[in-house]
Amino acid sequence: MSNGNSITVQILDKEYSIICPQEERTNLVSAARYLDGKMREIRSSGKVIGADRIAVMAALNITHDLLHKQERPESSTSGATREQVRDLLDRVDLALATDSDKAHG
Repeated sequence: MSNGNSITVQILDKEYSIICPQEERTNLVSAARYLDGKMREIRSSGKVIGADRIAVMAALNITHDLLHKQERPESSTSGATREQVRDLLDRVDLALATDSDKAHG
């Protein structure tokens, strides 16, 4: 199997290899950087300990921001964008689950 569609991103000092179509790589890298920034903000606050908890809090914050923006008429978000966010969150969940399996295996 070829790794031609695989890209490695770094989130909170860990590398994640994610299968991604070539045309979505830029978006995935941007999403990973954004998530990394949010997770670093949460970690630096000192209120949340543990990568899993930091990831959940970041996901909740990002989702809250997305939903809040959808409620405002001046910044409508298309269904395609919502689907892309869901897809990226699914990929992050899968990467975290895979990484967790490796750490315990």
